[in-house]
Amino acid sequence: MVISQIADGIWRQVEAVQDTVSETFFEPVIRLGVTGLARSGKTVFITSLVANLMDRGRMPGLVAASEGRIEAAFLQPQPDDTVPRFDYESHLGALTGPQPSWPDSTRAISELRLSLRVRPKGMLSGLQGPRTIHLDIVDYPGEWLLDLGLLDLTYDAWCAQTLARIADRPSAQGYLTLMADTDAQAELDETKAKALAASYAAYLQEARAQGFSDCTPGRFLLPGDLAGSPVLTFAPLPGDGADARKSLRREMARRFEAYKREVVKPFFRDHFARIDRQVVLVDALGAINAGPPAIEDLRAAMSEILGAFRPGRNGFLSGVLRGKRVERILFAATKADHLHHTQHKQLTAIMEALTRDARDRARFAGAQTQALAIASLRATTEEMVTHEGAALGVVRGTLLDTGKQAAFYPGDLPEDPNVLLAPARAGATSWLDGDYRVMRFAPSPLKLRPGDGPPHIRLDRAAEFLFGDRL
Repeated sequence: MVISQIADGIWRQVEAVQDTVSETFFEPVIRLGVTGLARSGKTVFITSLVANLMDRGRMPGLVAASEGRIEAAFLQPQPDDTVPRFDYESHLGALTGPQPSWPDSTRAISELRLSLRVRPKGMLSGLQGPRTIHLDIVDYPGEWLLDLGLLDLTYDAWCAQTLARIADRPSAQGYLTLMADTDAQAELDETKAKALAASYAAYLQEARAQGFSDCTPGRFLLPGDLAGSPVLTFAPLPGDGADARKSLRREMARRFEAYKREVVKPFFRDHFARIDRQVVLVDALGAINAGPPAIEDLRAAMSEILGAFRPGRNGFLSGVLRGKRVERILFAATKADHLHHTQHKQLTAIMEALTRDARDRARFAGAQTQALAIASLRATTEEMVTHEGAALGVVRGTLLDTGKQAAFYPGDLPEDPNVLLAPARAGATSWLDGDYRVMRFAPSPLKLRPGDGPPHIRLDRAAEFLFGDRL
């Protein structure tokens, strides 16, 4: 067993050397991770980004595109044979068909390789031909990313943190009641273990629907082929670690460690640790609509997410000696098309404030970060209307729930983000001075001119920040 592990480690290092040399001297690879919490629009972001890189008429903010140096973009088989391919064609068809619809959300990891033929720039550009640069886009659920924070926790620490966080949440009372009626030191009863795990998973689903972000373990929300397995049959129970042999709580602790070992660590080793550029998509408007507790939960989750990264600069040997580091991280507030453009500045400022702790830590480690308000696919148009003698900027679109056209004004976002963050930090349960609402819009039918990708807001600026320097 030991010899096998040593051999496997040596082989991984050999493969890393080969990959590094190949990427450095022949065809560079940019490995872009795309994640975000529920309903943040990961699938739409990737689909629109790829479509707009293939037809670049709406990408003036991507310098290589505006200069005409991207000669071609084409899809190739992704290099990881054991990772499902991101279903780009089906998702694009859903967004651009006669009756457009939003594609299904991310439920597992997937990957797509887009290869770009790019002419170099500078004094020697006339002496060099175009080169191929591969953009490997890795899509994975944000809930899995939050799980990386579990690696540094014991079962006792996780239980204490989780039970303190959910103690006052009405949606958790069903689980807390069941937990209170359970003798954690009694001998393991698999039926009781399953009931506790199912009740806790039901709470997580409801918490996510209410706008809360820190819902771990993430595989309880997206179990996939692990559904019903012992590695997902545990829950937080009070205690101090002095558990009786063969007791329910002792078995829960064992399964928690198995979850970290068998689920979380392989994801980190095989996928996450290989990413060198990252975009984190955030439904900030949804959190604002949900109220101060959701905003504070989102702020804390952003800090934990950054803690999972290894930010910093990549040198020639970084991929060989210590694993890749994330060089650039974009925190993007999605659904900017739900606001009139006059409020985009406020949304960006709120996003910057929400991620301040995370971005400061990344910059200290040598990574570049940026916050943007974007819309991967623009689903609305803008209008100015008069209400009680005042001009209001509204957005008009097709409501997802009813299919009817409606003009919508979500409320004024504050110029100072602390108007939102201060009461959230203080534990307020509702907004005192504002009324913020979010509507759900369906994608609009598109009539695209040749050479144009789907309409968006600042997707080109996002691309320029994430990988424009490599083009």
